Formats: sequence, C-alpha cells, structure tokens
Amino acid sequence: MVIERATYKDHVIKYIYNGMQENRYKAGDKILESHLAKELGISRAPIREALADLVRSGLLEYRPQVGNFVAILTPQEIIDSYVARGVLEGFAVAQGINNFDGDDLQRLEDMARKMEDYAQKGKRKALIDIGQKFHEELFSHCTNSQVVLFTEQLSLKLHLLFYKHWARVYAPEEIRDRHLEIIDVIRKGDSVKVEMMIRNHYIDTGHKVVEQERKT
Repeated sequence: MVIERATYKDHVIKYIYNGMQENRYKAGDKILESHLAKELGISRAPIREALADLVRSGLLEYRPQVGNFVAILTPQEIIDSYVARGVLEGFAVAQGINNFDGDDLQRLEDMARKMEDYAQKGKRKALIDIGQKFHEELFSHCTNSQVVLFTEQLSLKLHLLFYKHWARVYAPEEIRDRHLEIIDVIRKGDSVKVEMMIRNHYIDTGHKVVEQERKT
C-alpha cells in the first residue's frame, strides 16, 4: 500500500478504525506496530503517533511495558462517553447558535434526509460518515477551541459504537426526525432548548447502545 508521506498518521488511524468497523480488530486485541509497519509499508514513527491519538480518543488502551490494545468498554464507560459528548456538543451548539446562516441550515437538512435514505438502504458506512459530518457542522460554529477539541476527541469512539448497533437503535425516519428537530430549534435561535435537546439525544442513544451491547 503506497501512502503519501504528509498523511501517514491519518492513514494509519483510518486503517485501524476501518479494521474495527470490519471486526478485524476486536475488543482486547493487541495492535502491533511491527505488523502495521509491514502491512502499510511505512516506518513506525507515524504509527506511534496514530496509536497515541487513538489512545486519547478512547479507542485503544495503552498498557505500560505491554503495548496497545483495542479498548474493552464497560457499559458505564459507554454511557459516560455519550453523556460527555452530549454535554460538550450541546454547549458548543448553544454557544455558536447565532453563527448559523440559511446555507448552513439547508446543508444540515440535506444531510438529515440523506441519513434516512442511507439507513433505509442499509448503507451503514455512508450513514455513519454523513452523521459525523452533520455533527461536525453543528459544533464547528462554536468559538471555544477547547470545547471543539474535546468534542472531536469523542467522535471516533461514539461513531464506532453507533456503527455496530444503529439498525436496532433507531428506525430510518427516527434518525431523520431527531436531527431535523435539532435544526428547527437552531433556526429559532433557542440556545437553552438546543443544548438540552442535544444532551438528551446523546444520553438516550448511549443507553440504547448499552442495551444492544449487552445482547451481543
């Protein structure tokens, strides 16, 4: 596999993340730098950088003197992650609510309807990708760079969990409607309501994901 030097680290992150989605890397599996270097044909330096980023995101666990492992998340850790993301994203959207214009809202509406379409067609990866873009658009209007940074750090973990269980968590039309409701509140400029709505959206989803995790 040939990778451009400037994007080594990002490619490694994507490679491992896709492996988790495809169940090639399972919870508890050890991630070996040497294997990744051989598979990707690159040095270990960008691999170490990528692994460190994935540890910070919560997808990997680093054990001193042992190595990096795919994180095994307890039900409480899953709920805590969703609650934290809801608090952060809710604040971010409320803080930046006056920075949305008509084009932004139309773009969000289009993405919400694409979510429904992808869900109906069973296009799981496309659904998760557009969902990630939707939420990035939401919190990108926040002017607090630290809030944006911490919100982003939770993205990969939560999208991976939702990727596994979305079909049993929400129906396609419910995915669309929950996101359109958020857009409607942003359009009205109600910062208090949008913060509460986004926080509750993540809390609800977290509990539903845990319920599905317990069944697997």
